[in-house]
Amino acid sequence: MQNPWLAASRQDAACKTRRALLTAIPVLATSPSAFTQVLDPGVNKNAVCIAPAKLGGGFDLTCRLAAKALDGARSGDAKTLIQYLPGGIGALAYDKAATQQLGDERTLIAFSSGSLLNIAQGRFGPHSIASVNWLGVLAADYGVVAVRADSPYRSLDDLLRAIRANPAAIPFGAGGTVGSQDWIKAARLVRAAGRDPREMRFVAFEGGGEALRALAGGHVVAFPGDAAEAQHAISAGERIRILAILASDRVPGKLAHIPTAMEQGVDVTWMTVRGLYMAAGTPPSAIRYWSDTLQKAMGLPGYMALLENFDLYPYSLVGRPLQEYLKQKIQEYREDAEKMGVRIWRSRQ
Repeated sequence: MQNPWLAASRQDAACKTRRALLTAIPVLATSPSAFTQVLDPGVNKNAVCIAPAKLGGGFDLTCRLAAKALDGARSGDAKTLIQYLPGGIGALAYDKAATQQLGDERTLIAFSSGSLLNIAQGRFGPHSIASVNWLGVLAADYGVVAVRADSPYRSLDDLLRAIRANPAAIPFGAGGTVGSQDWIKAARLVRAAGRDPREMRFVAFEGGGEALRALAGGHVVAFPGDAAEAQHAISAGERIRILAILASDRVPGKLAHIPTAMEQGVDVTWMTVRGLYMAAGTPPSAIRYWSDTLQKAMGLPGYMALLENFDLYPYSLVGRPLQEYLKQKIQEYREDAEKMGVRIWRSRQ
């Protein structure tokens, strides 16, 4: 049976690609297919970071961080431009990258722990982690539970009480659909409230930015997303309140005053990594160039301040440690999905 996640992403892309390649600063307006030619990744040529979702979510933040970091590590006037390619929260981009239909020697693609989770479940088509070239992890992020600023739920306990009374009355909204990392966060919260996750309402959006706008607009009640995207929405003026951080300990920085779920008696944690990969068929010389440049960028004195500016946290992986981490997480996420009763699609795991 064809994977409906990927099929829907391809169908959606067929009619939306022209208008879905949104603009940002800076942005490359050319379509992804234009980058299939082989080019020199030299220092004086612009690179492209593809955020495989709509503007405003975690992939967008990843590309913005990467652009600032890489531009500071490269000599010359070359810039890293940002391009948006929505479709299955990364499924479309991964399929195109794995089949050499996306990218060249200067095209980088954002990924997160959610991407790895979807690969583990076979939601990114018949592709394994070996189907693309992984560059590195730039930072960590942590899950959050957020509501509107004027919500009657002032604490995580308030929200769980409401879920316990009537799960259907508390619609969650986040990026991805059933089985995604945000869905799993919501499902764990519903279980913590003593209810079956199958009773909850979950509204799927094409990225965290879109979900946060729906939360601010009152279309959903709770957002089980990530800290950085929530904090950026708050900084941009969205009236949102974070009830809990899904970390083992309180995080530093702007969200240091937010209690963890564990502090509030709820044993739910979720760390998200944010990183970059390149398409299959990319020459080894280009992989080495960008891997070395990324490692150089993360070692510069200003990188910690850059992470703080993007509300992200130190966590870097390249080379062999990255490959070991990817294999470990794919296995872990696959086992977690099976325990949650999430369907595993056939893939080349």
